Amino acid sequence: MKDRKKDHIDLAFKSQTLVSVKDTRFIYEPMLSAHPGEIIPESGFAGKVMRLPIWVSSMTGGTKLAGKINRNLARACREFGMGLGLGSCRILLDDDTYLPDFDIREIMGDELPLFANLGINQVEGLIERKMAGKAEELVEKLRADGLIVHVNPFQEWFQPEGDRLRHPPIDTIRELLELISVPLVVKEVGQGIGMESLRELLKLPLAAIEFGAFGGTNFAKVELLRNPGLPRELFEPMSLIGHDAAEMVDMINLIMDEEKNSIKCRQLIISGGIRSFLDGYYLMKKSGLPSVYGQASAFLKYAREDYQQLQNFVSHQVKGLQMAYAFLRVR
Repeated sequence: MKDRKKDHIDLAFKSQTLVSVKDTRFIYEPMLSAHPGEIIPESGFAGKVMRLPIWVSSMTGGTKLAGKINRNLARACREFGMGLGLGSCRILLDDDTYLPDFDIREIMGDELPLFANLGINQVEGLIERKMAGKAEELVEKLRADGLIVHVNPFQEWFQPEGDRLRHPPIDTIRELLELISVPLVVKEVGQGIGMESLRELLKLPLAAIEFGAFGGTNFAKVELLRNPGLPRELFEPMSLIGHDAAEMVDMINLIMDEEKNSIKCRQLIISGGIRSFLDGYYLMKKSGLPSVYGQASAFLKYAREDYQQLQNFVSHQVKGLQMAYAFLRVR
């Protein structure tokens, strides 16, 4: 008791806060709840239930560390009840050599959502060769619940070995929906998605749209740095174009107000620049569509190490979310 009081005295002057740094997104209601127990509202996703509204967003696949990372992430998903999107599974389309690095269903369990992942360029190629069924076979091979298609024209354009799109991605996605029967998620990879593209995606019967918003890892910038053949000072301004997660939530809410009867998409994964549980909580509460929030680089940071570090990271988010649901309202 005496030590605690002494700490309060010693730390009081170091803990002064300025009004200018106050987080104005929330209304703090200290009178209306007790300290929270273990309950956070469950989230339905693609016919399954997530006990924690956090999505482990797709990360790079096909590296030497992929197996360890995926196994650690699957273990965390099982323990905490999260959903997971695998990194690009392109390497598995024609060769099962690396299947053990991606085959995590037994670790993760059957009750949580797990999605395979292909790029829009691979999907376009499969459709052109009348082989769209291979995408569905990939989902079955991984015992996944559906397929994520990542749309990344900036990244591919800047990438030295990048592919070139021959058709508008929205046309390819519409056609894929006609050709396969598994749930489909469409995402960007770091620039976000603009108003009219969102409008067209929302009209499709997608399991979810994942933002991949501006503010997280910028893969257009990553590839620009990798590509010595492009004058960086000329093209770098293009890598700074995009839409952040808050902007995208506002755009989707506006589209829903304008065209509520035409919305067929079922859910959002709010990802890209989500630094903390407070960012995720705020944007989920602001969203007019059911949503969870996604993180990639934060999970990648801890999933490369021993499992306890990843476990601690998720545990802290759980505690933070419990406090947010109990005491914070969104303005």
